[in-house]
Amino acid sequence: MNDKITLLVLAAGMGSRFGGLKQLTPFGPGGETLMDYSVYDAVRAGFDRIVFVIRRDFEAIFREQVGSRYAGKIEIDYAFQSLDDLPGSRKPPENREKPWGTGQAVFAARNVIDGPFAVINADDFYGAESFRKLAAELRSFKAGELGMCLCGYRLENTLSEYGTVSRGICETEAGFLTCVTEHTKLSREGNQVKSELEDGKTAYFPPEQLVSMNCWGFSPELFDDLEKMFARFLDERGQELKSEFYIPFAADELIKTGKTKCRMLTSEDRWFGVTYQDDRPTVVQGLADLAATGKYPQKLF
Repeated sequence: MNDKITLLVLAAGMGSRFGGLKQLTPFGPGGETLMDYSVYDAVRAGFDRIVFVIRRDFEAIFREQVGSRYAGKIEIDYAFQSLDDLPGSRKPPENREKPWGTGQAVFAARNVIDGPFAVINADDFYGAESFRKLAAELRSFKAGELGMCLCGYRLENTLSEYGTVSRGICETEAGFLTCVTEHTKLSREGNQVKSELEDGKTAYFPPEQLVSMNCWGFSPELFDDLEKMFARFLDERGQELKSEFYIPFAADELIKTGKTKCRMLTSEDRWFGVTYQDDRPTVVQGLADLAATGKYPQKLF
C-alpha cells in the first residue's frame, strides 16, 4: 500500500440551494474559501496530497483560483465527476441532468488514489481536530485490508436556521459505527431535531445525536466494493432522474455485510457549513472569531 495519505475533497456540487459556486466563495478574514481551511488543516495534520473532485466545465477557473493557492505547499491532483462515468456499459437516462451524488464522486477518484485517503465536502469547515484524528487512523490501516473510519459531529451543531439539511444519522457500539442512515430533510423543532421522511412520516432525534458530515477515511480497497455497489444501485434506481448514490449507503452496506468495521471518531471542534445564502454571515463571523483567538492566522495562504 502507498504510505502517503490523501485528502479527497468533493467539490463538484452544483450549489443550487446556495445560489452560486460556493466552493469559490470567500468566507475567511483573508478571503479564504472553506476549502482553504481544510487544506491548511490537512497540511498541518500530515496529509501528503490533496485530490479535488470537480466538474470539467469549471476546471480552468478552479485550477486558477483554488489549486494555484497551494503550489509548493502540498501535492495537488484532480478527478472529474460526470453524469456518464458509470460502471460497465451503463448509460444515464436521457433527461437526467445532475451526477449521482457523493458515492459517485468518490468512485470518480479511483484512478488517481492508491493509498489511504480521507473524504470531505468542499463546502464544510471541519476543524483541525478531525484532520489530526483522520490522519492517525489512516496511517494505522493494514495493507491489503479494507479500512474505514468516520469523524462525527453533534447534530445540533450542523443545522441551518434557513432550511432543511441532509445528514447521515449514526448509531455506534463500543467505538465503532454500526449504522448510518441518510436523512435528507432535517430541521430544528424546539429541543429536538425533526426529520421529514420520504413516506410522509416524521422522526425526531436528540441534539447530541452524532451525524456524518462526509468526513470519512478509507483504504484504497474500497474502490472495488464501491464499483459493485454503485452498479447495483444503478440497476435498481438508475432510471430515476434524481436518485443519488450517497457514501453512507455504501458504508452502511460494508458494515452490515461484515466486510469491515468502521471506527467512530468524534471532533469537539465547531462545524461550519453553508447550505443557503443566509448561512454566510454566521460562517464569516465564526471564522473571524477563530482568527481573533489565534487558532488560525488572519491569512492562510
